[in-house]
Amino acid sequence: MLSIVRGCAIVLIMLVLSVPTPALAEEVLVAVAANFLNPMKEIRARFETATGHQVILSPGSSGKLYAQLRHGAPFDVFLSADVERPQRLEAGGLTVGGSRVTYAVGRLALWSRYPGLLREGAREALAAGAFRHVAVANPKTAPYGRAAVQVMKKWAVWERLRPRLVRGENIAQTFQFVASGNAEVGFIALSQVMDPRFKEGGTFRAIPADLHDPLRQDAVLLNRGRSNRAAVALMEFLRTETARAVITRYGYRVE
Repeated sequence: MLSIVRGCAIVLIMLVLSVPTPALAEEVLVAVAANFLNPMKEIRARFETATGHQVILSPGSSGKLYAQLRHGAPFDVFLSADVERPQRLEAGGLTVGGSRVTYAVGRLALWSRYPGLLREGAREALAAGAFRHVAVANPKTAPYGRAAVQVMKKWAVWERLRPRLVRGENIAQTFQFVASGNAEVGFIALSQVMDPRFKEGGTFRAIPADLHDPLRQDAVLLNRGRSNRAAVALMEFLRTETARAVITRYGYRVE
C-alpha cells in the first residue's frame, strides 16, 4: 500500500511540475498587422495552452504601428505586413539583432458581396466598372493598399478608378467597407476570405502575385521584449509546425 501511495505522489508531483504556473508565466504585448489578426488569434490560443504565457494583441495598419513604435509604444513583438518597417526599426537599433524573420507571405484578393460582379474575373470587373466604389487600404500606411494600387496600374484602370476609391485605414476596415455595402468591390487580403469563420458570402478572385511587390510579412523582437521569456518563446513558436499550419490554412505561404 505504501508503495502505491508513493507512486501516486510521484505522478502527482510530475503533473504539477509539467503545468505552467502563474509565477513562471509572463505577458507579451504584440503589435500585429490587421490582415494577420485572425490567424494570430488562433496562434495565440495554441501558444497560451502550450506555454502558459499570455498574449495581448494590438492590431492596426503596419504604418501606424511602426509610428507608434518609433515614439516608444511599449510592445515586445511586432508582426508587420511588410519587410520595410521591421528593417527600419532594426536599422534604428530598436530591435534585438538577428531576430527578424519572415513569418508569412500574403496574397491579395478582389472581393464583392454581389456574386455576379466578379463572374468574368477581377480584371474584367475593374475594366467594366459596373460599381460606384472600390475599397482599398490606405497605400501610404498599408502594404496591401500599396499592392492594390500597383495592380490597378498594371491593368491600366488606375486613373479611371481613382475617383471611386474608398480608403480604409487598414485592411480590416477595407474589408468592412465591402461587407457593409459602402463599396461594391474591394481589394482585401486573401486570408480574410479564407478565414474559417468567413460567412459574408459573395465572390472573390485571388490576384496573381506577379502583379505587385511581394507581400512578405516580417516579425521582429523589440528591445523591450529582449528579457521577456514570453516574447522570446512566441517568436520561436511562430516557426513551429503548429503555427505554420494555421498560417497556411488562412491562405498565406510560409518560407
